[in-house]
Amino acid sequence: MSFIEKITEWALDKEEQLAKNCELDIKDIENQIQTLEEKRKKLREKFEAEDAEFGHLLDKLHFIKSEALKCQSKK
Repeated sequence: MSFIEKITEWALDKEEQLAKNCELDIKDIENQIQTLEEKRKKLREKFEAEDAEFGHLLDKLHFIKSEALKCQSKK
């Protein structure tokens, strides 16, 4: 686990304790949830776009390979 992950886990544990002790403002958590959901959505959109590009490239390479295999079968 990286340093950033450890710090994040520590902060979340502290917030959990505050929530259990009724010392946490619900609006803060709602803002954090909204921020994470937005970042997650953007990350998924970026992943899907890049995945589609990789799919296109792979399709093209498979086509090129099949064309090259035709040449080998002619030999």
